[in-house]
Formats: sequence, structure tokens, C-alpha cells
Amino acid sequence: MSRTILRGRVLTFVSEPRGLDDTESYRFFEDGMIAIADGKVVSTGDYDAAAIGDAEVIDHRPHLILPGFIDMHLHYVQSQMIASYAGSLLEWLSTYTFVEEQKFSQQGHAGAVAAAFYDELIRNGTTTAVAYCSSHPRSVDAFFGEAEKRNMLMVGGKVMMDRNAPEALCDTAQSGYDDTKMLIERWHGRGRGLYAISPRFAITSTPEQLDASRALVAEHPECYVQTHLSENAAEITFSMELYPNSPDYTGIYEDYGLLGRKTLLGHCIHLNHRETHVLAETGSVAVFCPTSNLFLGSGLFDRERLAKSGVRIGVATDIGGGTSYGMLQTMDEAYKILQLRGQRLTPLNSFYMMTLGNARSLSLEGTIGTIAPGCAADLVVLDAAATPAMKLRMETVETLVEELFLLQTLGDDRSIAEVYVAGAKAKSTLGGL
Repeated sequence: MSRTILRGRVLTFVSEPRGLDDTESYRFFEDGMIAIADGKVVSTGDYDAAAIGDAEVIDHRPHLILPGFIDMHLHYVQSQMIASYAGSLLEWLSTYTFVEEQKFSQQGHAGAVAAAFYDELIRNGTTTAVAYCSSHPRSVDAFFGEAEKRNMLMVGGKVMMDRNAPEALCDTAQSGYDDTKMLIERWHGRGRGLYAISPRFAITSTPEQLDASRALVAEHPECYVQTHLSENAAEITFSMELYPNSPDYTGIYEDYGLLGRKTLLGHCIHLNHRETHVLAETGSVAVFCPTSNLFLGSGLFDRERLAKSGVRIGVATDIGGGTSYGMLQTMDEAYKILQLRGQRLTPLNSFYMMTLGNARSLSLEGTIGTIAPGCAADLVVLDAAATPAMKLRMETVETLVEELFLLQTLGDDRSIAEVYVAGAKAKSTLGGL
């Protein structure tokens, strides 16, 4: 069994940090090593030349090596409409999103976009993401097919939507069920792929389709569920007009049995106290999408209130409402939103959320999100002096926390020195780099 040793400054989290002085929440090796074999971590710790043997050593000093970033919510089919001007969510959907997603009926389009999308993830240090495909099964095939080529752990699914969208995008309750069932059988558990049953949101699904989604969840409890919740005031009003017998927006999904520990709910900005209690009680995950929320003017996520109520929380780019593929920029905007809320987000918490925190939200903490024996060797190498401005600031950085905050605030794809997917170099092997 051949081994590879990565040498560098190794950082991995073991629990959620409780403050800047919570050194028990992470493991940091100033001169560390990660032994990799068969795509998994064999061991990690302080560098020990005597333990090298015949392993290949790749020296990344003075860079930081962390688990690869995890993105909990995005739309790969919106990759070509990022930075589309619109005033609000529903206008943006009708003007750009539904137009763009219709292109995925064209032969070859999904494959080309999927390849470019994965390149951008890797350039930005993301090794796992949870994605919405379009309503076309071929978009799902392209998404998981590309993941399989790259040996990446990815979660995704066909959007189910049978109303309030162009006819060319709409399925039916029955066809959405049939297509989803077929795609689960084809892709869930194949390679590193995991399926997410994906009714887009209450506005675009009839009661019959949500009932079909409930049947799919009952038949396939191993799969995730992803949808949108409480992103925008007009969205909430429209949803309640369509489902007047539900107590609130969350209650719609509750009524159809779609909440649970594998349910990922994008946005969750405007939740009342009952809704917050329901999410906590069911273990459902509220996914914070800061760049999208700011870009569309949707509102300010209340992380502290949800966390105190026991709600599980993830964080995501939400491409293409989101404005960056990078989790570093995403956490920079998360910090600013929470500043406006009067809530402090420490650099330790930011990097925890991008790695082990999101892995826990996916119930995959024994597989990804941490550097530990048996976990996948999905890793990112970070250069905190990647740009002239960062290099200048690094001259006065004295602590790990300061370095992490610099990376979060000024870092971008140039700060990603290398990415490893299942132990194999991924960024430096991309074309055009």
C-alpha cells in the first residue's frame, strides 16, 4: 500500500468552538504531517522524519492544510447567470433563473456546465457540495457523472416543480416522483454520490407533488431532502396563499412529512418562534446563505437565535443567487451580516462551519470535514500571503486566529494553493492554471 505524506501546518476541528480561547475545539500542528493511503487519512500529527519510510512527501510549508470546504446549498444549473441584476427573489427567478434552467433540455449543455462548475468548486477549495439540478433528469446525470469522474463526494437531485414556472420546466406530481425514483436508483450510493429529494419550494409544488415527495422520503430514508424556506417576505405571503391551512411556511413542509435530520432548508431568515421550535424538534438544518441574502435583499440571518433554540445550522454559497463560489468570501459576508445583528462570528467558528460544522449538518462527520484516521483525504491548502495586500498584512500577523481572519476577509481562489480529493491533487491539475 503506497502512502503519501503531506507536510505543512495542519488544522482540524473536533468540536464547535465556544470562543477565541477554546483551544480544545481544534488540533493544530505547526509542523504537521498527514499520512494518506487509498484516498483516506491514515494518521496525522507532528512531523516525524522517522515515520516517513518510503512514502512520497509533499511539502506545503508554510501553508495551512485543512479539511476541504463543504458547501451546503447551491444551484449548479445557475452557473451562467451569476451577477444577474434584479430587485428581489421572485423577480430574479422569473427573469433569469427559469430562462437559464430551460437550456438544460439541450443536448450537451448540462455536461459542459457541470464540468465548468466543478472546476470552480475546486479552484475555491470546495470538495463537497449540495446542489439543485434542473427539472431535467439529464442535468442530474451530468452532475453525478462529473462527480464520479473526479471521485468527489457530492449531494444533489432533480428539482421537482409542477406549477408557477414555465411549462418547459414543469414536471407533474407523477413524473417528478417517477424521475426522482429512477435517479435515486441510478446514482445514490454510486461512487461517492448521495441523492437529495428536491421539491424546489412550496410555491412551485402542488399539494399532490409534496405528497409524492413524502412518499419518496418514506421509501428512501437514506436520501436527503432539500428545499427553500422563508427567504423573502413576498415568497412567504405567496406560499401561505397557496397553503392556507398550514400554520406557517415551515408548517407546509411539516404537514407533508418532509422535515427531519436529513432535511436541508435553504435560508430560514424570517422564522417565527413556532417554526424555530419545529426545526429544532425535528433536527432539520437551517442553511445560511449570506452572499445570496445580501444580493437579493432578502434579510439578515439570525444565527444566535436559531442556535440558542437548538436548530442545526449549515452555511452555503447559494450559487447563482450567491455571488461567489468561494466559502472564504461566503464567510466574510456571514461575518458582516452577523455584525449587523450584533452577533460575533469568530474566525474559529467560521472555519469550523466550513468544515466539520457542515459535515455534521450532513451527518457525515465520520467521513468528511475533519482530518482523522479513516476519513476521506479531501483537503485544502491555504496560502495567507497569496496577494500583495495579504502578504503585507501577514507581516504583522502573530496568531493562528489572526491568520484565519485574514484568509476569511481578503482570501479568494488565489489563496487556495492546492486541493486534494481522496488524496489526489485536484487544483494544480486543472487546465488553464
